[in-house]
Amino acid sequence: MPTAHTAPLAVHALYGETMGTRWRVDLCAAHQAPLDALHDAVQSRLDTIVAQMSTYEADSDIGRFNRAPAGSWHVLPDDFFRVMDCALQVADASGGAFDPTIGALVGAWGFGAHARAPQAPAAAVLADARDACGWRTLALHRGKRELRQPGGLSLDLSAIAKGYGVDAVAELLRARGIVAALVDVGGELRGFGRKPDGAPWRVLVETGEDDDEGDPCVLMLDDAAVATSGTRWHRFESDGREIAHTIDPRSGGPVIDAPAAVSVLADDAMHADAWSTALTVMGAEAGFAFAASRGLAARFVPSGADAQPRMTPAFEARLAQ
Repeated sequence: MPTAHTAPLAVHALYGETMGTRWRVDLCAAHQAPLDALHDAVQSRLDTIVAQMSTYEADSDIGRFNRAPAGSWHVLPDDFFRVMDCALQVADASGGAFDPTIGALVGAWGFGAHARAPQAPAAAVLADARDACGWRTLALHRGKRELRQPGGLSLDLSAIAKGYGVDAVAELLRARGIVAALVDVGGELRGFGRKPDGAPWRVLVETGEDDDEGDPCVLMLDDAAVATSGTRWHRFESDGREIAHTIDPRSGGPVIDAPAAVSVLADDAMHADAWSTALTVMGAEAGFAFAASRGLAARFVPSGADAQPRMTPAFEARLAQ
């Protein structure tokens, strides 16, 4: 495959499945470039990440860690380590709104790998789940890349792993000589380079409860990533109340004042993914105030048909670029 513009380029699309969703790569390469090997390389790269961090795979590295005895130390493979390092940094910076140790709470509410008919857990079950969570109980030895299991703790990296997968695929493509691509894993996106006509990759961000109304928000991803979280697609009714699937690790219950969607622009998809979750957990008002004060490029779509999206100054600045 040519690594420079030695032949006219065209946009090709590759597809596959991963992490319970689909992946897609739009990339620039010569018109007749053989892409089967590249497709297989992308799928293999994502399969490696799943084998390390999927809570649905009993023999994954994260599964073995979650079952490990108290006090045991575990050398993490490279991908797992990089995600845990980022996850703990975001947990600290967000005051626990993002917490990679939320696995027991996710299970208690019937979500994730423990999926069942959603309903509020019994008080005793919820109390036990809360006791089994807490990112501060983790010890990560960065020099040795070791993580300590404090006992009974269940990691869940679903709110960051897809973003990391996007970044990993983007790195792979660049290493294979691809000069421009748009990578999508379950709606988390990263674009680099320009299309053959010189245009950047353009993507549409969530607009509101009704996508047919309101002005569309179009982003240009030129060495940038965007991830979206929120309750628009994940909520259920219990005792006549609409409850968000997103769990607040700090309270142990569903998010209060949950925005319908939060989109975060960042240099990489891993951070965009984690921060979109953290800001969703904080809620529409507190999350927006936090993002604005920290210089995060975020766009909030509040719940309600008449609600108007709000953008932080950092998001508006990147939108204008």
